Amino acid sequence: MSPLAMVLALLGAAVVMFALNRPRMDVVAVIMMVALPMTGVITMSEALVGLSDPNIVLIAALFVIGEALVRTGVAQRLGDWLTARAGASEAKLIFLLMVIVAGVGSFMSSTGVVAIFIPIVLRIARNARIPAGRLMMPLSMAALISGMMTLVATAPNLVVHSELMRQGHEGFGFFAFTPFGVPILVLAILYMLVARRFLAPGPAPELPERAALTGWVADYGLAGREHRLQLRAGSDLVGQRLDALDLRASAGINIIAIERDSRFRRKLIHPRAETALEAGDILLIDRRANGASGFDLDAFAQAHDLIALPVSGRWFTDTAQEIGMAQIIVPPTSRLIGKTVTQARFRSTHDLSVIGMKHGTKPVPDSVIDEPLRPGDTLLTVGPWRAIRKLADERRDLVLLDLPAESDEAVPARHRAPLAVGVLALVVVLMVWGIVPNVQAALFGCLLLGLFRCIDMAGAYRSIHWQSLILIVGMLPFSLALQRTGGVEIAALALLGALDGASPQVVLAAIFAVTGLLGLFISNTATAVLMAPVALAVASALDASPYPFAMTVALAASAAFMTPVSSPVNTLVVGPGNYRFTDFLRIGVPFAGICLLTSVLLVPVIMPF
Repeated sequence: MSPLAMVLALLGAAVVMFALNRPRMDVVAVIMMVALPMTGVITMSEALVGLSDPNIVLIAALFVIGEALVRTGVAQRLGDWLTARAGASEAKLIFLLMVIVAGVGSFMSSTGVVAIFIPIVLRIARNARIPAGRLMMPLSMAALISGMMTLVATAPNLVVHSELMRQGHEGFGFFAFTPFGVPILVLAILYMLVARRFLAPGPAPELPERAALTGWVADYGLAGREHRLQLRAGSDLVGQRLDALDLRASAGINIIAIERDSRFRRKLIHPRAETALEAGDILLIDRRANGASGFDLDAFAQAHDLIALPVSGRWFTDTAQEIGMAQIIVPPTSRLIGKTVTQARFRSTHDLSVIGMKHGTKPVPDSVIDEPLRPGDTLLTVGPWRAIRKLADERRDLVLLDLPAESDEAVPARHRAPLAVGVLALVVVLMVWGIVPNVQAALFGCLLLGLFRCIDMAGAYRSIHWQSLILIVGMLPFSLALQRTGGVEIAALALLGALDGASPQVVLAAIFAVTGLLGLFISNTATAVLMAPVALAVASALDASPYPFAMTVALAASAAFMTPVSSPVNTLVVGPGNYRFTDFLRIGVPFAGICLLTSVLLVPVIMPF
């Protein structure tokens, strides 16, 4: 088998695995890094060259900067401003939402932007009495278009930029994408103002106001399942650690919180394995519906010298300053899918107890901690507000969906937001003026954010989406292998041969279409890695400037509007927007065509052949 055939066989295997999503994308990338050197086309050192690429470090630094904007509440304040400005006007909401999301997404991950704005949009939909489905599609579309705004907005832009520089060209400037992104955003806003009629058609339902804790207690049937038990001085539970008691396994009891008298007031303690019970402690427990066979709560209380106390939905409201609730959603990329709450060590990892679960809109009546998690599941969690805020910051395996009205008073003001915005502005200025290399500017910004305590080291490491970085590093060797075996040249000549002497504009349209179609099966980052060298080879064969062809690949990689699996951005809004697969086809395919036409008309004008 020829070297080219071996490389193409590996590429085909990678595409199939990407399409099946088995194994994970980053695992596929590592497999390819190991397999490509075995063909003899590249060395192991060349397979690992992506780890030394400055753009990889730049992407990681941008994840950290984006996380700082979240931690300091910048995005939340933008949502509040949007709510105040737009009022109940649906058209104004769509316009402001898409502008803000595209603007924020110009400097951070589009997936992160959507994760941040989903609860904001849900709250806006409730207040304005608009079906959430009318706003979720504009949200995902604006997040994808944000990748067309700046050089650092999305990984494919940096991949194409890196390929230009690798072939001896100058590369793109920071705002080189903006002349294309802004017109496409304007068209998207106009398009969604019309297309929204096909999303959640009919009059807006009478949506309830933002839920209170008492509402969730009733919705999930917690008032009949939650109990409070006080330890008498002679109880045999006094002095025992919770891990030794293991009440969850022995009695089907899940301890949510412990009320304990302190010197000046009664305080709530979040239960941990090492917590020892004291006389007078009041245990707030959640009794599993399918707990231990024949379990009798009254008999349990009598056997252990406990006093049963009343509990109602009002109890949660009265303690809202210390203990809170949150609804969270399990995204399709979560590593927790298929595991139960117990197997995922949810309480140990997140300091929160899961007391309710819904598959879609149907509550799970039995023990929620023994139910395997599915994509799109909604979990009702209870625990300290600091743990809920920490969970909101992560957004990898779980996405915060909703907070009760009481959270507005419990969540403290984030006074470092101006510092985070100032650091971001400084980083942008350094990049635009070219005072220092982009990666140096981003790393400098990360150091300043740490100095100003906008983010800590643990949060910085958690914010980096390592899966995306490994994917890019693993796919970059394919570009070198295909160039070395002549595969890129063959693909370029085949494309030109199929077009048979067509105009450069038609060639651009073909490159856009091929990139977009390939992006239906593999990630847009991997698509950019494969298509960038082909586009540059086509430009060389036509004796034309490489920039219009490279820009077309970058724009097409961000135009992933066509299916809910084209991008994680689309997948995240399926549940909250109550969308079907056909909704993305009806709305996304026509607009992808609009993007193709706009790109083919604008690119040659701004970047002549």
